[in-house]
Amino acid sequence: MKIQIINGPNLNLLGQREPGIYGTSSFDDYLATLRSRYADVEIDYYQSNIEGELINKMQEVGFLGDVVDGIVLNAGAYTHTSVALQDCIRSLKCPVIEVHISNVHQREEFRHKSLISCACKGVICGFGLDSYRLAVEAIVRQ
Repeated sequence: MKIQIINGPNLNLLGQREPGIYGTSSFDDYLATLRSRYADVEIDYYQSNIEGELINKMQEVGFLGDVVDGIVLNAGAYTHTSVALQDCIRSLKCPVIEVHISNVHQREEFRHKSLISCACKGVICGFGLDSYRLAVEAIVRQ
């Protein structure tokens, strides 16, 4: 089984950026723990601050090449603005699970609306970095 995790803008700063919201662990540290827990699953990771690069990566792993079994996507702020990401997700041959580290519904009003949720298999938010584990578990169990 192969799962692709894709993180969007500013998530390269996890562990440093707003630790009260996003925690103090880097994603690389968490990824090592996740890979150890799911040793029989190939978990690849990609991060970009650029919307088009996120789309290119999703098309590469979810439509054009060897299609992965699922994508875990934290689109960051693009969640609330990107019809292009929604269109891409709809075109993929694999399921996408939308994740958020914080509970976006406890935050600013503009974060309550996701333009990608309607194209995703499911949404997980508010469990810190463990949101990624829950998404991986959902794909593994499908």
